[in-house]
Order: sequence, then structure tokens, then C-alpha cells
Amino acid sequence: MVEARKIDLRKDNIGVLSPLQADILKALWKSNQSTVRKLYNTINSKKKIALTSVAVDLDRLHKKGLVERESENGLGGPHYIYSFSKSKTEFEKSVVDSTVNRLIEKFGSVAVSYFNERFSKTKESLAPHQSRGKR
Repeated sequence: MVEARKIDLRKDNIGVLSPLQADILKALWKSNQSTVRKLYNTINSKKKIALTSVAVDLDRLHKKGLVERESENGLGGPHYIYSFSKSKTEFEKSVVDSTVNRLIEKFGSVAVSYFNERFSKTKESLAPHQSRGKR
């Protein structure tokens, strides 16, 4: 059996991100936009982290295209305002799409055959439920 190391399927985790990056995205999805300091305050209230860790991971998320940022001048000089570039649903779909594509690239026709079998079983199991509603 092949072990998927980069995909974390625990309910509380988002998937292919570090735990801190996942926390940052979750907080950003709730607030729509935020500064490093506000995200730090939100996350730090639940677990102790450094402000610089939040700033570094926000920069990494920006480079991955998962967050957008705009520079704004304020007290203390310029700072970034971050917002998400993909909704949670869009992000989850992109993770699934990327994962399926990697499986197909690595296993080719075996992966495609598996998906066909798996989805035909799912379709069959849904069929009795769909026909009940049409009576």
C-alpha cells in the first residue's frame, strides 16, 4: 500500500499545508481580510506562536497564490492587508484536483480504472435513493 505523506486527512486539518498555514487560512476565511498582527492575535489566543512565524507563512501562502495582499500606509509605516484568493471550497477542490492528477501521473491507467470502478459503485449505491423520490 502506498502511503500518502503530504496529505493530512484529519478532520481538523485542511490538507497540504502546515498546521500554522491551515490556521492562518481558516482565520482569514472568517475575517475576509486582515493584517499580520490581527491574524497573529487570533491564532496566538489558541496556541502560542511567534508573530514572525505568521508573517513568514503569510508570505509563503502569498507565493503559492493562496492569499492576496495589498500594501497600505498606517501608523508605524507600510504594512500588508491580506485576503484569501480562493474560498475554502475552491481551495479544497484544487487540492482534490491536484491530488487526483498526481495519482494519475504516478499510476496511470491503474488509477483511472480504480476511479471508474469507485465512482460506478457510488453511483449504484445512490440510484435506489434517487428512484424513491420519483414515486
